[in-house]
Amino acid sequence: MILHSELSKNALYQEIKTQKIIFGGNKNLKIYGTLHCKSGKRMKRENRVFFASEKDALQNGYRPCGHCMRDAYKKWKNGLV
Repeated sequence: MILHSELSKNALYQEIKTQKIIFGGNKNLKIYGTLHCKSGKRMKRENRVFFASEKDALQNGYRPCGHCMRDAYKKWKNGLV
């Protein structure tokens, strides 16, 4: 898990470009989703975290976003994850 506040703008772009960052999340709500999610783009920088994989997000106690990751969210909600 990487905090957005710990990355410079250039470092963030480099991490995304090299696919070291694939998912973003909200550390207060414990939700993660794709980097293209409209909900994720609206969150405050100090609340944003990044993950290298879905497994990383789940291990840190985050749940899938109901907007951009609908199928994963349904599985999580039904207790299958």
